[in-house]
Amino acid sequence: MIKNSNSSREVKILAQHICSMSAFKARRVIDQIRGRSYEETLMILELMPYRASYPILKLVYSAAANASHNMGLNEADSFVSEAKVNKSAIRKKLRPRARGRSYLIKRPTCHITIVLKEKSKLFLDQSTI
Repeated sequence: MIKNSNSSREVKILAQHICSMSAFKARRVIDQIRGRSYEETLMILELMPYRASYPILKLVYSAAANASHNMGLNEADSFVSEAKVNKSAIRKKLRPRARGRSYLIKRPTCHITIVLKEKSKLFLDQSTI
């Protein structure tokens, strides 16, 4: 989804039902990248030792590709303005146990939303001074 507002342009991307990742584990990674620039986000996600960082890295790549292709934004001038993780459905399956019984295995899933915004020209001019 692409939004055009008067002050800045933003690209919003949503990944639903990320398999076998709980919202708490994904939130641990998302909290590290919120508010950072695109290049800094990529470096952080590539070096993090958590399994949740790879799907989030793919999502950030996809959001940047959408921003450059659909809106003509420069990836170097974008930053992660909003990143959030919400709980999703829980997949349930049964594991056979002794004496014909079964135990329930719960596999949590989550929804990840990332919003990339373009840095304003005023902000870029102040950072170079």
